[in-house]
Amino acid sequence: MTKEKSGTYVIKTETICDALGYKNLGKVPLVVTVKKDKIVSVEALPNKETPKYFLRVVNEMLAKYPDVKFADYATVDGVTGATFSSNAVKENMKAAFEYYKKNK
Repeated sequence: MTKEKSGTYVIKTETICDALGYKNLGKVPLVVTVKKDKIVSVEALPNKETPKYFLRVVNEMLAKYPDVKFADYATVDGVTGATFSSNAVKENMKAAFEYYKKNK
């Protein structure tokens, strides 16, 4: 996690979460940006998810996180038809939140 001068925290989950996606082909890491305990953005890092389905996760799930209080990250629903990817994202968000709480 890095803290920028603006007070923004950037958390990369690739080293703090081992959540696997579809068919356990690999991790589904994220970059979570937080400012004043609110999620600013959530971006997917390279992964081995099926592009067609993961694009739905990006468009329908990750897009809902900005402006959500970080403590309320679990209120964002997963994507039907992309359950494994959605669950991996949820696990990464949980790991990011726990790491943020301990280290801010």
